[in-house]
Amino acid sequence: MQTRESCLQADSLDPLARLKPLFSLPPGVIYLDGNSLGAMPKAAHARSTQVIEQEWGVGLIRSWNTAHWFDLPSRLGNKLGRLIGAGDDEVVVTDTTSLNLFKSLAAALRLQGHAHPNRRIIVSERDNFPTDLYMIQGMIDLLQQGYELRLVDQPAQLERAIDADVAVLLLSHVNYRTGYMHDMAAVTAMAHRHAVLTIWDLAHSVGAVPVDLAGAQADFAVGCTYKYLNGGPGAPAFIWVAPRHRDQFWQPLSGWWGHSRPFDMAVEYQPADGIRRYLCGTQPVVSMALVECGLDIALDADMAQVREKSLALTDLFIALVEERCQGHPLTLATPRDHRVRGSHVSFSHPQGYAVMQALIARGVIGDYREPNVLRFGITPLYLGFADVWDAVEILKDILDTGSWNQPAFHQRTAVT
Repeated sequence: MQTRESCLQADSLDPLARLKPLFSLPPGVIYLDGNSLGAMPKAAHARSTQVIEQEWGVGLIRSWNTAHWFDLPSRLGNKLGRLIGAGDDEVVVTDTTSLNLFKSLAAALRLQGHAHPNRRIIVSERDNFPTDLYMIQGMIDLLQQGYELRLVDQPAQLERAIDADVAVLLLSHVNYRTGYMHDMAAVTAMAHRHAVLTIWDLAHSVGAVPVDLAGAQADFAVGCTYKYLNGGPGAPAFIWVAPRHRDQFWQPLSGWWGHSRPFDMAVEYQPADGIRRYLCGTQPVVSMALVECGLDIALDADMAQVREKSLALTDLFIALVEERCQGHPLTLATPRDHRVRGSHVSFSHPQGYAVMQALIARGVIGDYREPNVLRFGITPLYLGFADVWDAVEILKDILDTGSWNQPAFHQRTAVT
C-alpha cells in the first residue's frame, strides 16, 4: 500500500468493513484511542433509552425480574467468555478491573497458602499497568504476612524470577504502553512447572487479539469492557476463574450479590456455586446493559480476520511513520514481530505530549503515556487503511511544520 488509492482499495476488500457503520464516529475524526475508550455502538443509544425509560421508568423495581436485570452479569459473562476461550458460566461481568484483580489475587494467595504455605513472592513486570501493581501493594500491606513484590524489567527475565518462593505471577497479556504480547500458553506452562498460579490482565487483549484461557490452562483472568469491546466509559469489567479453582472457598469481597440466596437475608454468608460467588454488591444495571451492544458486534466478527487486519494495519502504520516522518526523533516502542505484538502502536518522541495534543486538535485522536509515548490504538472493527494513511499524513505535517510547539499544546490536562 504505497498510495492512498491502494489503501482505499484494501478498504473496499475488507470483510470487516461491514461493521464500521454500526459505530457512531464523529465526522472529521480518525479515532486511534479505542485501546483506551472504544467508540460508541449506535445500538447503545436505543438500548440506554429502553433501560432508562421503560425498564427503570415503567418497570421500576419489577425489572430485576421482568427485564432480567438480576441475570445480567452471568448472561453477559457467557457472551464475553466466547471471546476469551471460556465456557458457559465461567465469567461474570462485574465491578472494575482493579477490584477483580483484588479478588483473583486474594483467591490465588489463599489457594497457595494451603498448598505451599511458605511462598511469599508475587511476580509482575515493572512496566505492568500501574493499577495491577498498586493492587498487589495494597494486598501485601493488608495481609501483613511477609509477602513481597518481585518485578522484572524485561519479559526474558520472567523465568529467572520464578522459583520455589513464588506464589503468584500476575501479568498483562498485552502491555499497555508498548503493545508487547506474551505467549500466554508458554508463560503459564512455565509458571505451572514451578507450581505458581497465574493471573492474566486482558484489558488490552480481549476483542483485539485471540485469547484462549482454557487452552492455555490459565488460573485467573480479569479485564475491562470499555476498550476494544466498546462497552462505554467506565463500563463494568469481568473476571474468569478456572473451574478447577472456583468453588474451593469464597473470595474476600463477600457481598450479598455473591450469596447463594441473597434474598434469604441470612446473617451468615453462604457463597453461590460457581463464578457468581465472585460478584460483590448490587450491579450497575444501566452501564452494564450497554456492554451488550459492543459484545454483540465483537461476536459478529471473525477473530482470525480481526487479528489479520490488526497486524496489517499496525504494519502499515509503522512503515508509513518510519518512511514519511524520518528525520524526526521518533522511536518505535512496539514489537515488529507479529508473534508478540498486540493491537496498538507506540512511538516515543521528546515532546510526545505536545505532539499528541496537536494531533488531537487536527482530529487524529490517540493518547499519551509517560514517558514521552505517543500511543495509537488500532481497532479493526471501525478503522480502515485509508484512516491510517491520513493519520500519518497529519502527523508528518505537524512534525514538519513544528505546529505542535504552541503553548496550548504543552498545557497538561488531568487525563492524557
